[in-house]
Parts: sequence; structure tokens; C-alpha cells
Amino acid sequence: MSENNLEYIAKIQELEKSLSAITKENRELLTRNLELIEQNRELGEKTEKLSSKINFESADKKSLRYKMVTVFFADIKGFSKLSSEDNAELLIDELDSFFLILDEIIEKHNIKKISSIGDTLMCAGGIPKKNRTNPIEMILAAIEVQDKLIEFQKELFGEKHKIWEISMGIHTGPVVAAEIGKKKISYELKGETVNIASRIESACEPGKIIISEMTRELVSEYFRCNYIGKIPVKYVGDINLYQVKGFTPTYSIDNNGLLPNKKFTIKFQLIKFDDLEEFMLDKLERELPKYLYYHNLKHTIDVGIQVEILGRGENITDEEMLLLKTAALFHDSGQSIQTNGHELIGTKIASDILPKFGYSSEQITVINEIIMATKLPPEPKTLLQNIICDADLDYLGRSDFIPVSNMLYKELHEQNLIGSINDWNKLQVKFLSIHQYFTETGNKLREVNKQTQIERLKSEITE
Repeated sequence: MSENNLEYIAKIQELEKSLSAITKENRELLTRNLELIEQNRELGEKTEKLSSKINFESADKKSLRYKMVTVFFADIKGFSKLSSEDNAELLIDELDSFFLILDEIIEKHNIKKISSIGDTLMCAGGIPKKNRTNPIEMILAAIEVQDKLIEFQKELFGEKHKIWEISMGIHTGPVVAAEIGKKKISYELKGETVNIASRIESACEPGKIIISEMTRELVSEYFRCNYIGKIPVKYVGDINLYQVKGFTPTYSIDNNGLLPNKKFTIKFQLIKFDDLEEFMLDKLERELPKYLYYHNLKHTIDVGIQVEILGRGENITDEEMLLLKTAALFHDSGQSIQTNGHELIGTKIASDILPKFGYSSEQITVINEIIMATKLPPEPKTLLQNIICDADLDYLGRSDFIPVSNMLYKELHEQNLIGSINDWNKLQVKFLSIHQYFTETGNKLREVNKQTQIERLKSEITE
């Protein structure tokens, strides 16, 4: 075989080997490619599941809009001074106990802690339950925090030495609050109000309570607020700032304006009453039985209006008015459980709810005595008890006596407590004939028309 042929065969064999190696490599690449495709498919499925879970959790997160929330930022300052102290670590441990005191103050004033990062605290009033009093409660809390920090350091260092100061910035406005967590719910706040409150605190001098003009408008009747200047806020412009110096002379027990007097306490309770009233009327609307055509929500509202009219006529004090209106709100609440003995049940409901709205034990005792005075036959012993008894049966001497008494008849008849309408008219004549209004105002307003109703009923009775 010629030399050229041998070279040709060698090249062919070499090419076959190369082709075989390439083919093997292609198979390996194809196999690897198929593996990558499968892995990519599995990764896609996992991503889709994770995305669905995230979307579900995001949809499950409950966000609420609040029109009026007071946001509070506070920052403890003075840690740079610790370098000159011999027992710096011990003092930091001591400061932890002050944060516990701070938490108690926040809870006491119906305020929600939102976050605590290092030595900066963020709180909000008016969430999760909306209320009208959160600007006032936030200022009360800020004043108390300021006082407690002073007392705390006096106990540690004596009168002439202190290390820490606290700066506080407060603003009131709308926010969006998102619930976070399932077992222990916390809140994430968003909105311009949060940014402004944070900006105010960052511009605040240590030891001062600084509030925005919006907050000042809501609290200036009760607190002395001194104008201190403006600060620029991004996307908002310049805002006016005020320093809270204490209570106004009208509502202060001392010349320095650092302690509230009883007049402030009652005024504040009267404001909180609006939230209590809203809460109780909603509760009664949901819980009172449908067969109560007379002892229903409308009757509770009516008695509340009448105690105020009669109370003004009898020249009662603001605190007495508060106690009366509160008793009117609860006097038929026991009907949500049972008719018989509902007055006593109402006192138990009041005793459970009222402490949450700042009522003292002494006030609750008086309120419960007023409620019990509405039990038939009425035997009131005090002016406030006289007033609620007259308010409770005010309709007896009003022009709407007929439709109201018809509703009472329907209620009693449906419970098989009264027979025919003729029996009902006889019972009404008997009741009206022995009934008396206990207050001078009640007699002046209703007694004449009550006598007219007696005569009308007598004419309708058949033997």
C-alpha cells in the first residue's frame, strides 16, 4: 500500500475518534441541558408557590385608615455623659427600669407603642380603637414621662446631678395602620403624619415637648402652648411648632401649671363620654332583643336627652351631669340579658366597662345607685335619682304618649305579660294616677299633659 494511502487512512481514523468524542460531549451537554430544564421547572413551581403565599399574606394583612391619630416620637439623650461616670454599665441597666415606667404611662393613657429602636420610641394614640381624646391623652402622657424622668434621676443622683434628657415630638393627623402578626398583633403606621412627628422630634431640644400647630389647635384649651418657630418638612413646607409648658390656669391646681385640677378631670371625662356613648349605643343595637319595642335603643337615647334637659333645669354641676348621662346610657343595658332584674345586671355591665373610660370607683358607685333608682316602683333618694326617674317616664306627660305607650303594650303583649288593649288602658290609668314627677322641672314640663292623658284613657276604657 502506498505511503499516501496510509496517511489518508490515519487521518480518517483520527477524524472518527474526534467525531466520537464530539458526539459523546454533545450527549453529555444534552443530558445536562435536560437536567437544567427540569431544575428550572421545579424552581418555577417553587417561585409560584412562594409568590402565591406572599400575595395571600399581603392580602390577609389588614390595613385601616384613621382620620385622627396622634403620633409621638421620643428620644433619650445624654449617653455621651456616661463616659465620665464610674459606673456607666450599671446606669444603663438602671435606665432599662425607666423604660418599664414609660411603658406603664403609655398603657395608662390609652396609647399604643408602635416601635422601639435603641433609645427612640414611637407611639400612637387613637389606634386600634378610634377616639376623640388621643391628642389630649398624648400630651398628658408626655408631661408624665417628663416628670417621671426627673424623679427617676433624683432618686439615682440627688437634686443637682442628671445625665439623661428626653426630647418629644408630637403631631396629629390621618394615618394608614397595617396589622402585623397573628398571635401578638402590632401595627405599622404610614403617612405624612408619621413623617412630620419624626421631623419635629429630630428638631426638638432635649427636655422639651414640641407639638405641631394641628395638635395645638386640639389641645390649646387645656395646655399652655408657646410658639417657638418653624421647621421645613419635605413635601409639606414650613410648619409652626409649639412647646407645651403645662396646663392652663383654668385647669391647673398649682401656679406652675404642672398638675391638673378636678375641673380638667371632669372636662376630660365629658369629652371621653362621647366615645363611651358611641361604644354603648353600638353594643345595645347589636345585643338588645328584637321584641323590645319600647326598651330599645331609641328609649336609651331619649332618656339621655331628657336627663340633660332636666339636669340643666335643676342646675346640677358638670360632674353630676356626667354621672347622670352615664347612668342613662347603662340603665337598660341589662335588658340585653333578661328583663327581670335588668337594673342590677346593668350595674354589673357598667362596673365592668366604666373603669376603661377613666371613671373612679366612687363615680361608678353613684352611677350604679342612679341606675337602681329606675326600678319600679321608683323610690329615688337623691336629686340625681329624682332626675333619672323623671327622665325614664318622661313620655307620660308628652305629646307622643300614644305611640310610645303603644310600643310598650306591643312589647309586653308579645311576652304574654298583658292581655287586651282594654286591660292595658286600665293598667295605664292606674299607673298614671299614682305616678309623680320628682323634680320641679319635671312637674312644670309634664304634669299638666299627664293629667290630660289620664282623662283620654278613661274615656277609651270599656267595662
